Amino acid sequence: MVLNQDTAHFNMLEQQVRPTDISDKRVLDALRHLKRVDFIDAELAGLACADTALPIGYGQTMLPPILQSKMLQALAVQGDECVLEIGTGTGYFTALLAMLARRVETVEIVPELTAMAEKNLKACDIHNVTCHTGDASAQWSCDDRVDVIVSTAAFVSIPDAFLQQLQVGGRMMAIVGEGMTMEVQLVKRVAERGWQTDVVLETAAPAVINAEPKPEFEF
Repeated sequence: MVLNQDTAHFNMLEQQVRPTDISDKRVLDALRHLKRVDFIDAELAGLACADTALPIGYGQTMLPPILQSKMLQALAVQGDECVLEIGTGTGYFTALLAMLARRVETVEIVPELTAMAEKNLKACDIHNVTCHTGDASAQWSCDDRVDVIVSTAAFVSIPDAFLQQLQVGGRMMAIVGEGMTMEVQLVKRVAERGWQTDVVLETAAPAVINAEPKPEFEF
C-alpha cells in the first residue's frame, strides 16, 4: 500500500500537476513533501491522488489537487509572509501554505475539523500554524494586517473587511460567484485605497458556510 501510494503521489505531480503549467519550485517541493492521503479518511485513500474534490465530513470537501496547485502558484507566498486562511478543513492546504509562509492563521467553523487539522499538522511536524474555530464568513480579526488571505470555499462577493485587512502590496485569493459560474479571483492591494482584481481561472466550489447565496423568493 505504501509503495502504491508513493507511486500514485509521484504520478499526481508528474502526470497531473506539472502538465498544467505548475512550475514554481517551492510549490512543487511542498506538494512533493505533503501527501493528500495523510489528510483524508482511510476509506478514501484510493482517491487521494485523483484530480477530484474529496469529502472530509460535515458537508465539507477538499479541493482537487490541480486547483489547489494553481491557487498556490498564483498566490506566490513568500517565506517572510503571514497568511490568513479561511476554511481549514483537515489541514492539507493549510500545511502547503505553512511550508511556503512564515506564519499561517487559519479559521474553521466546524470544531471537529479544527481538531482533525491540528492533529494532522502535528503529525506532519508543522508548527508555524495557529488554528482557530469560528465564523469567518464576513470577517476575522487579526492582531495586524496580513500579507496574504486565501479562502478555500466560495463567496458570492468578497467581503470588504478582508480586503481592508491586507497590507499594501498584499493579496487575497477567493473563489467568487454562484452556482456553476465561479472564478478564482486574485485581489491585490496596490495602495491604501486601491485594489486590483485579476481572474486566475474558472471553477466551482461549495460556498463558505453562512456566506451562501440568499434564496430568491418566487411569487
